[in-house]
Amino acid sequence: MDFDAETAGNNPEIEMQFAVKTVEHLEAYEKLLCGIPPSKIKFTPIDEELYGNLLDEFPELKFEDNLRVLDEEAMKSPQGKERWRKFIMPYEKRVTDYNFGTLIRRRSDELYSEENSVLVTRVQFYALEIARNKAGLNDKIYNEAQAKKNKA
Repeated sequence: MDFDAETAGNNPEIEMQFAVKTVEHLEAYEKLLCGIPPSKIKFTPIDEELYGNLLDEFPELKFEDNLRVLDEEAMKSPQGKERWRKFIMPYEKRVTDYNFGTLIRRRSDELYSEENSVLVTRVQFYALEIARNKAGLNDKIYNEAQAKKNKA
């Protein structure tokens, strides 16, 4: 029996499993951001390669403002999708779950919320968060969490 994604209906059980895995990932990352200095977070053995390739393919992301607040419309436009596909595909066999749907924070200085979440692939998440961590854009989240912890 062949599976045709174009004509297949939505299976509520699969959708629920996807949602659970996505939420578990965002909760784990938010916990990491609040507990470890972001510059010390390592996602994969090839973080430096992902970072270098991100800046080569998306030179506009060398500017902190473009990393601080992601332009979801540009990312999901036909041209944006093609650029990202070109970036993602070389990692198909090198990054586990490379294209799995993953939530990223639209604004790096805020925690996850419905308004502050964008669905991207796992490779996009890694590359963008590596760049944010290197630029110090996630430090605010960590510093606020530490200050709150120290007051308690």
